[in-house]
Amino acid sequence: MQPLIELNNVRRSYQQGGGELEVLHGISLQIYPGEMVAIIGPSGSGKSTLMNIIGCLDTPTSGSYRVNGTDTAKLLPDDLAELRRDFFGFIFQRYHLLGHLSAQENVEVPAIYAGVRPGKRSLRSEQILAQLGLGQRLDYKPSQLSGGQQQRVSIARALMNGGQIILADEPTGALDTKSGAEVMKILSKLNAQGHTIILVTHDPKIAACAKRIITIEDGSIKSDALNADLVDAPPAAGGSGSIVKNIWAKSFSAFYDRFKEAFIMAWRAMLANRMRTLLTMLGIIIGIMAVVSVVALARGASEQIMANISSLGTNTITIYPGARMGDVRSGRVRTLTERDLHALSGQPFADSVSASVQASVLLRRGNLEYNATAQGVSAEMFRVYGYTVSQGRLFTQGDVTQNLQICVIDHNTAENLFGRTDPIGKTILVNAVPLAVVGVLEEKDSPFVRPDSLNVYLPYTAAMTRLFKQDYLSSIVVRVAQGFSTAVAERALVRLLTARHGRQDFFIQSSDTIMKSISSATLTFTLLISAIAVISLVVGGIGVMNIMLVSVTERTREIGIRMAVGARQSDILAQFLIEAVMVCLIGGFVGVILTFALGHAVQTLSSSIVLSFSWASVLAAVFTSSLIGIGFGFMPARAASRLNPIEALARE
Repeated sequence: MQPLIELNNVRRSYQQGGGELEVLHGISLQIYPGEMVAIIGPSGSGKSTLMNIIGCLDTPTSGSYRVNGTDTAKLLPDDLAELRRDFFGFIFQRYHLLGHLSAQENVEVPAIYAGVRPGKRSLRSEQILAQLGLGQRLDYKPSQLSGGQQQRVSIARALMNGGQIILADEPTGALDTKSGAEVMKILSKLNAQGHTIILVTHDPKIAACAKRIITIEDGSIKSDALNADLVDAPPAAGGSGSIVKNIWAKSFSAFYDRFKEAFIMAWRAMLANRMRTLLTMLGIIIGIMAVVSVVALARGASEQIMANISSLGTNTITIYPGARMGDVRSGRVRTLTERDLHALSGQPFADSVSASVQASVLLRRGNLEYNATAQGVSAEMFRVYGYTVSQGRLFTQGDVTQNLQICVIDHNTAENLFGRTDPIGKTILVNAVPLAVVGVLEEKDSPFVRPDSLNVYLPYTAAMTRLFKQDYLSSIVVRVAQGFSTAVAERALVRLLTARHGRQDFFIQSSDTIMKSISSATLTFTLLISAIAVISLVVGGIGVMNIMLVSVTERTREIGIRMAVGARQSDILAQFLIEAVMVCLIGGFVGVILTFALGHAVQTLSSSIVLSFSWASVLAAVFTSSLIGIGFGFMPARAASRLNPIEALARE
């Protein structure tokens, strides 16, 4: 018969101080299916270390250890976890139950990591607990059970995935005599059913229940003999097979169950430390509020500026003489003419076109005198910029053609020259040229026009012949027709005027260019301020990392228990990473909600502050908080997943 467990010259050493301490000295041992073996020895003899190596919780320093013919030295950490999960069942002296889980939930933990379906594992856990006399204690927490009952739960957990080999480390050490006897009775019964039982004990009475007794002293086997009292009892054939099927372990439902378990554990850990969790979230909440608020404020300011630009005339292109803005020769370039105006008016991309000649003038009415700006324009100028009148009318193309001496004034000019008097039909002097007022423009706020400036608009024909004495235009402005892109209109316009003039002696400026420049500047400013705000998020992330490191330290024993019952490194990593991400995600959502509430309150109290929230910034904030949870939670989670199971179990 092939041995189930085979150790050959196994040694185990530990670093101690500046040297090395060898605990096991060349252990060679074979254990066959169906045996009930007791490893007995005094404290410090190395029996627990041997048990840990047999259970794949520890690895030998040298020598070989085979389980069912497989050399464990060639197995990866997750392969060793699979052995602990599907092949071994552990019974500990101190029970090692998870205090926040019920008896049934504790029993089901190995099956969750094995990927057993919920219905199957629930039914099996109920059956095992009922067989062990705990059918009425399924929902009891460990603190509600006696020591003997807790040990039975531990036995049930060992049997959950089949428990072909049950490793019992001082199973009666923490129990009274009666409870200890009941536990040994259960183990003997399991052995009779075919389970291979390996006991570690220092009590000869417990060892006497085994069919084979191995005595170990000072890290070496001193004796290995059959129990004379039970020598006639043959080893039970077969054994309880594993209920784990690889097809389940690799199914989507298995991954879902493992994720759900990790999620539940993370949630319970957060609830168990509410104040600490809240303080950890606070840094994330403040950071998210800062980022979303800054983006909303910058977005609101940008939209306000764009609205003001649009109010001056959307999709407009202005043509100026010269090579560029500020060109000193532009005053000598006089090639923009009325013929160019008419040529542009007939183009399909032009919704409306206006000439422009302007200069600073002196306004007079009676004994009142003011410096103002006089602009000679076409009748279509008012459509180009979207101007409307509050009194009177706008002049028409017929007025322009007839070269009439009329004008439309703005609200400031009307208020300064006429006060409460109706200006319509009255005459004003513009550089000694009399003009009849036919209309007053509606008051309109604009960041590009001084609120105290005075403006007079008259037909460009009258301005050129009677006011400025010139035969060329200062500029031409084109409003792009709906359906045409500004870029296409610009290219067509340049080609047309270049062909007419024989060279490009003009430059253009469009509202689209202005908007792009302002958008670029606003974006740069927003990114700069957001980068500063992100610092608070990073600080919050560091807080998350610190708290998670504390959490790993506090729950080291729990990690050890989970590893002992078969949790993979990825399972432990996922549990703590999910907790970190949950803290950051909840903090992110709370931060977004508080930002919306605060923004609404601010805008209610002050109309001058405009906040424009976008779903893109909200999603970016939540996504960023998730990344922070992953980034700053990974190191603590990785540290938890790489803990040594033996050291973790020994931690209180």
